[in-house]
Amino acid sequence: MASSHKKYQTLMSNTLLFAISNFSSKLLSFFIRPYLSYALDTPDIMGVSSLLQQATNLLIPVVSLGVAYAVIRFGLDKSINKDSVFVNGAATISVGFCILLLAMPLVRLIPNAAEYLPFLYLCVLASCLRTLCTQFIRSRLLNRLVALDGVLTTLSLLIYYLVFLTVFKMGATGFLLANAMADLTSMVFVFFAGKCYRYFTVKAFDLSLWKDMLRYCLPMIPASISFWIINASDMFFVQALCEGYQGRTGNHWVGLLSAGYFLPQVITILGTIFYEAWQLSAVTEEADRQVFFSKVFRIYASVMFCGVAGIILLCQPMMRIFKANYFEAWTFVPFLTLCSMCTCLNQFLNSIYVVYKRSTGSLVTMLCGAVVNLILNYLFIQWFGPWGVTPASFISLMLVFILRAYSTRGLLDMDFHPAWLLLNLALVLGEIWFMFNVEHWALPVVAITAAVCALNLREIFSMLDKLLGRFLKKSK
Repeated sequence: MASSHKKYQTLMSNTLLFAISNFSSKLLSFFIRPYLSYALDTPDIMGVSSLLQQATNLLIPVVSLGVAYAVIRFGLDKSINKDSVFVNGAATISVGFCILLLAMPLVRLIPNAAEYLPFLYLCVLASCLRTLCTQFIRSRLLNRLVALDGVLTTLSLLIYYLVFLTVFKMGATGFLLANAMADLTSMVFVFFAGKCYRYFTVKAFDLSLWKDMLRYCLPMIPASISFWIINASDMFFVQALCEGYQGRTGNHWVGLLSAGYFLPQVITILGTIFYEAWQLSAVTEEADRQVFFSKVFRIYASVMFCGVAGIILLCQPMMRIFKANYFEAWTFVPFLTLCSMCTCLNQFLNSIYVVYKRSTGSLVTMLCGAVVNLILNYLFIQWFGPWGVTPASFISLMLVFILRAYSTRGLLDMDFHPAWLLLNLALVLGEIWFMFNVEHWALPVVAITAAVCALNLREIFSMLDKLLGRFLKKSK
């Protein structure tokens, strides 16, 4: 029984550690979009910057060949030489970047990419190298160093933004350059502070292990691209299909859509912090996995639903932080918030594939969601304008969740409490309906938010009471 409680305490301890380590960086990322609405001046410039950022996110898994997933999974395996894991990861990125250089004529076809090509390439390379180093130190359980790196990256990104955007007013170029320099600063710090150089020996390259790592991570490339299609292709659809809609440019609508991600970031931040701790527990805690996964999922989903309901309630007043010509972006927030929640829950289920090294499951489910998203994006934009992409993404991500819930039953038979999930979802959808269809929506939306919290808080408090109770007993 003691060991059973210990794994929950370990998960909570790691979550708190990553929360502390990520607090400054996530706080910055939360407020960065309001700052960018002033630094980038207009939604059109914001739109170009966002499209370039999403182009970078598309190229990263292609260049890295998804090796970051293999680095942490194989690095956590005590029977595998860590030198070989790190060197194999570096070799993979080197090969991938060479392929990207050869594919430059194709990369130039990405909207806006030709004008910013050197900075785009620098962003991709810097991000891949940083991810390699940070995932490697995570696999060595150097969590305090991860915490310190989070603070350093935050400070450096803030400084680079101020220099390139506020002082030199470099616009989209400065946006890319700031992100690239922050990633390079982090990579250099982790490489030396984490003593990664000790593991970087050419003779440690292991061809057999490399094949195993590639066999594991290559399915992650189309899975990552499929994830990108669901979460980021919206901007490219909006730019292409909404040019001239209501007398505005496609880039203008992309800028508003990008600003709409401001509040849903709260959900993404919670999910990122939790998942960094969870991926360690999911792999290392082997006893009673079915019960462990089921209990943690129930708590995690409870937090998500409470957060979603609260963000939807506050989306209009909170969007007033932005420059006035961005206020309309609140209309994108409700479904984007649901999308963020679904992404977090899908990531949780993906951890089952990670534990059992079944990356093809991740690929197939994300691919199905991506195909549906492409179809719905086109149809919903025709019917509802630029706002159509957000319910399209939500439906696609829900499909991924359903497919993963079904496909993982053969690996780990979790209890999802489907009636409870459906009731929560129905309440949140009702909250969104009132916001868009009732002039005086405040009272019913507040009531629904309270109902969602009442439905979920007992589960959260019971777990906190159990964990804190054990901690207090131990400290006496």
